[in-house]
Amino acid sequence: MSRITISFFAVLMFFISTNVSSASGSYTLDPTHTYVHFAVSHLGFSTMHGRFDQTSGQFSIDFSAETASVKAVIEASSISTGMKKRDDHLRSPDFFNTIEFPKISYQSTQIKFNDHVPAVIEGELTLLGVTKPVTLTITAFKCGTNPMNKKEMCGIDAEGKLKRSDFGMNYALPGVGDDLKLTIEAEGYKN
Repeated sequence: MSRITISFFAVLMFFISTNVSSASGSYTLDPTHTYVHFAVSHLGFSTMHGRFDQTSGQFSIDFSAETASVKAVIEASSISTGMKKRDDHLRSPDFFNTIEFPKISYQSTQIKFNDHVPAVIEGELTLLGVTKPVTLTITAFKCGTNPMNKKEMCGIDAEGKLKRSDFGMNYALPGVGDDLKLTIEAEGYKN
């Protein structure tokens, strides 16, 4: 290898390590750019989609040590499927019982890295007062400067699945599917 090539790689590694270490830190979720979506079979004929419009939380990440954590809280009553009558039923004791259980929470127990980037989140979901493990696979992750407001931020897309019956949500089984697919889109600003 020539000296120019070696110098180029040294400079490149310096910039990569500087960018990684500058992204390390704690972040607060941006509620205007964080959504939890779900999809469930409806009578085996189609897939019904919905989302929660109010989510708050924090995450921290240390790229050098390859450690991270996340905690998120979802306002259960913020459920939205585009149809008021269905949303009201989903808020009822048949489904999310939002009066008795207004919050849904997720707390990571371990985050696994792949090539210095978070790849899998293992954690515990609390829904209807029941806590069960739920694993999320990270499909996209990026940290950098928001080009609009110039603030440091990270964004993440993740997917997971769960059985609603594991949390005691048994209404309309098996017509309304037991398997829920989760899709999370989240952004957070550095504290």
